[in-house]
Amino acid sequence: MRTRGVLTAGFALLFSLAAGPIATAWAAPTPTPSPSSTAKEDEGETANPPNQVDVPPVSTLAAPGFQLPFPCGQTWTGNSSNSSAHKSYEIDFNRGSTADADRGDAVVAAAGGTVVISAHQGSANGYGNLVKIDHGGGWTTYYAHLTVRSVSAGAQVTQGQKIGTVGNTSKPGNNISPHLHFEVRQGTSYPGNIRKAVFNGATFGYPNASVTSKNKCGGGGGSTNPNTAESVCGAGYKVIDSQALGTAGTVYLTFNAGNGNNCVATIKKASLGKATATTAYLEVVGKARATDTGNFEYYAGPVRAAAAKKCVKWGGKAGSSTYNSPSEHCGS
Repeated sequence: MRTRGVLTAGFALLFSLAAGPIATAWAAPTPTPSPSSTAKEDEGETANPPNQVDVPPVSTLAAPGFQLPFPCGQTWTGNSSNSSAHKSYEIDFNRGSTADADRGDAVVAAAGGTVVISAHQGSANGYGNLVKIDHGGGWTTYYAHLTVRSVSAGAQVTQGQKIGTVGNTSKPGNNISPHLHFEVRQGTSYPGNIRKAVFNGATFGYPNASVTSKNKCGGGGGSTNPNTAESVCGAGYKVIDSQALGTAGTVYLTFNAGNGNNCVATIKKASLGKATATTAYLEVVGKARATDTGNFEYYAGPVRAAAAKKCVKWGGKAGSSTYNSPSEHCGS
């Protein structure tokens, strides 16, 4: 992050995060940092607090196709070297010509995934309002110092979806100017898990560079669901059966020959971006049914279970349509 009045990106944070539950889908800025005689943030009190939401682990995936965490066409300058607190490849982003110029600018998801933290970190560390997204395969992204968080823990987000606004929330006593602190991580061993950021297929020009966003420049979202059963279930899963749920969506049964697991996901086709009742379930013979149900914007699932050479029942719901399979696929 940076000290107030400095126009380049500044001081970042020293510790890996994951967090505890919240009840609201967004938050107003809390608390406002007070002036401090020191520019450097204090170290966090806890290095690895738990995520607010657990996401089922999946096999190691290739890195998601990350885009700049800002709307299409905007050019932002990132800096990874202007903070003595940066441990590795963290980036602080600004684009305005004055210290407060970027406050309130939209921050969007660099890739689709599940929000596992949406909380103000209080005095625990210097992230302030933080959103952390799990993209599967151990890949996560961090968006810190937000003025407002626009998504709640547990929400499924798509690439380019607004998740908050640029701000300067932090640990009490940290006096910083508005900017976005952004990280890409893979795994849990901080700080060795921080990875170089890649936007639109190009590695960020460390230590600093100006990048123009290509995030959802094709109109993203719209009438097309950017998620597929394979992307939801993870690497190694292939569709072996599917059933249309009217015009509202399709429920898919996939199988991973590498680990013998089945996975079910219901992919919406209508009311995209709007939280509507959606369900996916998987029941292995002799086992309890596993179900993911709720008001989701793009899909329900993934629901996974070990099912090699065992019969399964599977199905789901979207809109007013429901599908319940017979006991089948006993050899896969």
